[in-house]
Amino acid sequence: MDQPTAPLPPQHPSYASALAAPPPPRMPRHRGRRIGELTAVAVLTAALASGGTWGVMSLTDDGTTAASSTSASTSGDSAASVVPVSSASKTNPDWNAVTAAVTPSVVSITVSAGGSGGEGSGVVLDKEGHVLTNHHVVSGAGDDATITVTLSDGKTYRASIAGEDASTDLAVLTLEDPPDDLQPITVGSSSGLQVGDPVMAVGNPLGLSGTVTTGIVSALDRPVTTSSTESEQQDPFGQQQQQQSSQVVTSAIQTSAAVNPGNSGGALVDAAGRLVGINSSIASLGSSSGQSGSIGIGFAIPVDEAQWIAEQLIEDGQAEHAFLGVTPSDGTAELGSATRSGAQIRSVSDGSPAEAAGLQEGDLVVGVDDSTVTSAESLVGIIHSHRIGTKVSLAVVRDGEEQTIEATLGTAPTSQG
Repeated sequence: MDQPTAPLPPQHPSYASALAAPPPPRMPRHRGRRIGELTAVAVLTAALASGGTWGVMSLTDDGTTAASSTSASTSGDSAASVVPVSSASKTNPDWNAVTAAVTPSVVSITVSAGGSGGEGSGVVLDKEGHVLTNHHVVSGAGDDATITVTLSDGKTYRASIAGEDASTDLAVLTLEDPPDDLQPITVGSSSGLQVGDPVMAVGNPLGLSGTVTTGIVSALDRPVTTSSTESEQQDPFGQQQQQQSSQVVTSAIQTSAAVNPGNSGGALVDAAGRLVGINSSIASLGSSSGQSGSIGIGFAIPVDEAQWIAEQLIEDGQAEHAFLGVTPSDGTAELGSATRSGAQIRSVSDGSPAEAAGLQEGDLVVGVDDSTVTSAESLVGIIHSHRIGTKVSLAVVRDGEEQTIEATLGTAPTSQG
């Protein structure tokens, strides 16, 4: 177990992320174990009970998160269809009906190689047998790994990777000869979520398939940074050597629904049984073993982002990402008698959407559309969650006054090497 290390300072170059520089080099597929971590007071490493990986965020002694946080809700109803459940309302959810409708669409994933392996969860996307999961669930067992997917009826199928995207921690599997009665999940929209909405997590925690837990949306647009590591050694579940690290920044849904190791890649659904997020990581108090269970703070990748990435992975095997074209750092600015925290622009890339919009060095970005920006990390996560070509309204403090700047997001440059 690695010892905790000091948190990155706000000026650390990692905060630039995909906003200005090209995204991290694409990880070679299955060359070694990938370990997800959330950076706060300390960086910890934790593994699934059965050998897979998951994310953790350390908390301070007084129980508060050391990472910057934003709780900004959005409104609006989802246009997605509703699964046939009864009493599917926020005020009176019928979790028995939701469980019956959703469980057949959530699968257990097993990855094995050389006598070692790990387990996670996944969500059936379509009748063709595409299953959405976390990249860290399937990326750690090497080129010769065997991936199997077990449906809720107990039937197991071999699967291959259709596409994977390390920068968003998402991957899509394809079942070999999927059954005709495969039941895809009903996809909702994360844009309609509000803090306090009831949600259910469905997955395979600790190898206990078909487990459901309920809670609420505790926060939206929660900036969460996971540090991923991939090893060059042949034993993907042994001691790490020749490690290569990159960062994944997510503008996450925070939920009180209990999630544990093995829930990674599983479904977070609303009271109508619609998919609103992909469970990916949990907060931890930082036990010495790194194996502490749920403390009621879990994080999910919003489905609006996950669906956009999944569509690209199915089509092309890889994904492109939105690009603003700035290098940010944590900063503050005076606005009247108040001090605002946000993402301060350190530089603007030539020919970028940011330059075209009129962003300047020294500007403090404090909002994107309806989402509050409190740090460089939160700006990175919010921009990364948008689709290419999206027009965004940036709330910017410049010379002591707040103004709105419109920008149309471009495509992040392709990494070289």
